[in-house]
Amino acid sequence: MKFYCELKKVVDDSYDIEIGHNLTDTLVKELSEGLCGRVKKFAIVTDSNVEGLYAMPIMDKLREMGFTSHLFTIPAGEKSKTRAMKEFVEDSMLKAGYRRDCAVVAVGGGVVTDLAGFVAGTYGRGVPFVNFATTLLSAADASVGGKTAVDTPLATNLIGMFNQPKKVYIDIDTWKTLPKRELISGLSETIKHACLADEEFFNYLEENIEKVLTLDTEVCEHVAHKNCEIKYHVVMKDERESGLREVLNLGHTVGRAIETVSDYNLLHGEALAIGMTAQVLLGKEYGFINEKNADRVISLYKRAGLPTEIPDYIEKNELVAKLYTDKKVRDGKLRFVFQKEIGDMMCFSENNFGKPVPEEDIAKIIGEM
Repeated sequence: MKFYCELKKVVDDSYDIEIGHNLTDTLVKELSEGLCGRVKKFAIVTDSNVEGLYAMPIMDKLREMGFTSHLFTIPAGEKSKTRAMKEFVEDSMLKAGYRRDCAVVAVGGGVVTDLAGFVAGTYGRGVPFVNFATTLLSAADASVGGKTAVDTPLATNLIGMFNQPKKVYIDIDTWKTLPKRELISGLSETIKHACLADEEFFNYLEENIEKVLTLDTEVCEHVAHKNCEIKYHVVMKDERESGLREVLNLGHTVGRAIETVSDYNLLHGEALAIGMTAQVLLGKEYGFINEKNADRVISLYKRAGLPTEIPDYIEKNELVAKLYTDKKVRDGKLRFVFQKEIGDMMCFSENNFGKPVPEEDIAKIIGEM
């Protein structure tokens, strides 16, 4: 005997990304006007770097308007993107009386927005959330796509869910309080986006990379907008990462592995720059990118102040072994995505952008770096 449960859904997960300056008042106003529905309790998830700068003022403004709001602060850094820290936030919210009638406000960089979005997706079986991105890296990487996750000792970003926010705020003024190293790190994903989808934007970065680092208003606004535009056009075609969306992992096979093996002494953008270098060097060997364009990519990363060589303290054999924890691995085989010259991606068959790579090929490149 069978009973058929028919369940067909049409879901509209559309949302706005607002790029601007001094957006905290805009955020509070729109929350008070029902951005997250009739919610009157707001759990602000942030980190120890951002807490006093932006999260606490947002909490105070919400309280002044009569809403319940608390801060839930995690230590700054990639090491906080764990199941244990997600549990800490959830238990702290429960202890403070938050139930299904709340919303989550993520205030911080990519670690915070990834973790908070995952919390929101599972807390009370799902509550609304918004992202207030405070770093160039999160503006480039975490603002579009709805991928939320935590890391484990065995793999990166494999425990998580797709969960779309109600709105994303990219406040360029917050970049002024970033340490220079963090600002530089944020440029890594921006260069990656240009490499995979927009040669004209790559040319623009070649002409203006130093202006980003001096926080030129016009250049920063253009960079923020192009990051969102490029990522959106990929995600729109493949929200659930069934094919095309893999191209956003350009440079990440080696990048994520070296980030982990460095025990997070390397920032994500720094590790990605090394991963992108490995990708273009291997791609040059395979004939996917010519020597001139490979040199342009590596040169742009260097001009941004990002590393393109593997630090001496990284054990090469350990790094190669770590590649097998990459989420693109299939049937125990390494798979890489490759850029096609500059501004395009290699496609190896219909909707297949990943190429199996023999371990000895990438080990040779790593050995030379």
